[in-house]
Amino acid sequence: MSTAHEIAAPTTGTAGTGTAAPASGAEWAATGHTGRGVGGTGTADGPTWTAGGRAGSAEGPARTADRRAGTTDGRPRIADRHAATTDGPEWTADGPYSAALRAGRGPLFLRRADGWLLPLEVERWCAEPDAVDLEVLGRCEGAVLDVGCGPGRLVAALAARGRPVLGIDVSEAAVARTVDLGGPALRRSVFEPLPGEGRWDTALLMDGNVGIGGDPRVLLRRLARLLRPGGLLIAEAAPVDIDERVEVQVVHRADVAGGAGAPFPWARVGAPALLRHAGRAGWRAVDQWTAGGRCFAALRSRTTRTSAEPPKSTAVISSQRARKPSGDSPVVSR
Repeated sequence: MSTAHEIAAPTTGTAGTGTAAPASGAEWAATGHTGRGVGGTGTADGPTWTAGGRAGSAEGPARTADRRAGTTDGRPRIADRHAATTDGPEWTADGPYSAALRAGRGPLFLRRADGWLLPLEVERWCAEPDAVDLEVLGRCEGAVLDVGCGPGRLVAALAARGRPVLGIDVSEAAVARTVDLGGPALRRSVFEPLPGEGRWDTALLMDGNVGIGGDPRVLLRRLARLLRPGGLLIAEAAPVDIDERVEVQVVHRADVAGGAGAPFPWARVGAPALLRHAGRAGWRAVDQWTAGGRCFAALRSRTTRTSAEPPKSTAVISSQRARKPSGDSPVVSR
């Protein structure tokens, strides 16, 4: 997102499956506008992301989603409180977040139960990447997954450079805006099955998205499984020394005194807390820096995988339209 994109509202089950594909590559085209992304087919040599005629190749197939609600090897449980849904009231077309993205401006806030408000930087998210963003993009390696991509400024900038990239977000308005900018995007939670699992070179957690799901360690373990062994994660931490788990709501100024939809779990972590959680989740810190009042850490995932990990397989995905997942149907299907 941009800070509040990937909610972690409880759901009754979001496990899905993919269909095994012949060995050749997954192709995604973000050339149309559906509000949820548009897509193509997949083969085994890796996804090719196409944005406005600019193509690049990523390194690998999507893995068939595990239908189990959870596993014993540290992977996030698909059907627990961390499994985000794409139909929460905050992310619908008439919600305050969507309205702010359409307008390209706030005011917009995350509100805690005690009434404390965290301003959300909608204007910056909807603008062109600034110098701080461009430094981050310059550090990216290979195929990039932007988790909680928001209105798509980073995805579009990478696509314009010919870089293989995909943005994911649970907000329909965010995905629509990203696609309009020429960036490939899916309306999907990071905790749902995704293309190219285990093959991404770089993942981005920008604009406070380390708070997704309300438990940074669970999120970091999930990202380790999305990246190739030794892959790079660039995460933005809060500019203060904090480590908190909260329930929040997205509110517009007019809603500050009243209700605004169901609360959802969120986390705020500063750099020290981020590094602690990362170390416990198996990541290695390789760099830290501050720029423009913002704080960042570059982390490397494990260079080997445990023997408990299942082999990868390829998913054939003919549409990027996200549906409300269930335990009985694929998250992405024909």
